[in-house]
Amino acid sequence: MYPREVFNRKTSRLPGRQVRVSKTISILQQPGVYILYRDDIPYYIGKAKRLGSRLFQHARRPGSRHDLFWNYFSVFVVEDEQKRSEIEALLIIAFPTANGARPKLQKHPYPEEVRNVMRALRGGKS
Repeated sequence: MYPREVFNRKTSRLPGRQVRVSKTISILQQPGVYILYRDDIPYYIGKAKRLGSRLFQHARRPGSRHDLFWNYFSVFVVEDEQKRSEIEALLIIAFPTANGARPKLQKHPYPEEVRNVMRALRGGKS
């Protein structure tokens, strides 16, 4: 996990020139999926064509929807756009977060035998 502060702090990379620490993190120039954390608890999950730009928007836009609610983030590079959407959807389903997104994953119905077992477990007829 990276601290949110990398979008606020500057470093002297070249003599006489300061840049944001986030600009020195090469992985942030790539596409992928990100997780915003409140301390160590996942708060929000998203995807981006350029991770650094999207995270910068979350970090530096006062009053935005998620502005004050996160202090760490993690990123996963995913080049393929379709896989990026699938991974984002799986993470949203796996973690309870503030996401308002409804992932579009194909639902697979239970086989009849499984439905019978479930009914039996609930005390119904099998």
